[in-house]
Amino acid sequence: MVKMTTIARVTDGLPLAEGLDDGRDLVDAEMYKQQVKALFKNLSKDLKNEFERVNGAQIETAARPYAFIKFDTFIQKTKKLYQDTRTQRNIAKLNDELYEVHQIMTRNVQEVLGVGEKLDQVSQISSRLTSESRIYADKARDLNRQALIRKWAPVAIVLGVVFLLFWVKAKLW
Repeated sequence: MVKMTTIARVTDGLPLAEGLDDGRDLVDAEMYKQQVKALFKNLSKDLKNEFERVNGAQIETAARPYAFIKFDTFIQKTKKLYQDTRTQRNIAKLNDELYEVHQIMTRNVQEVLGVGEKLDQVSQISSRLTSESRIYADKARDLNRQALIRKWAPVAIVLGVVFLLFWVKAKLW
């Protein structure tokens, strides 16, 4: 809730307009006014944009304090806008929606990071499968060689024995 509104010239801190309060809510008004003066020497916020839009050309020519006191009506309207319970509900609703969007974005980022981790796992599994497939290919070659030997070894032995018998027969006779 807005307690006090003051508009001042930033260059020298001269108060140009101030939202008057009834004083019930503000116990240390003078302390706050001093803080506002110090703040205006450093910042150009509050209702600056609207004030400059309405009174932009007249700001630098102001010679007396509170020269733009008629701007107080806009300040009071703005103050009521922020004090209105419907507006507070709208702000609360907007904050809730922002929180939901924040949660969704956080979840999306976590999912993207999870996908990245899963991609790393898939890459590791792929590397392991590549090395295991090389081992499988080597073992398959060995098994094929052994199968070939088992298939043709008896034939080679029989032929060898037959040739040996023919050779021994030829040498002996």
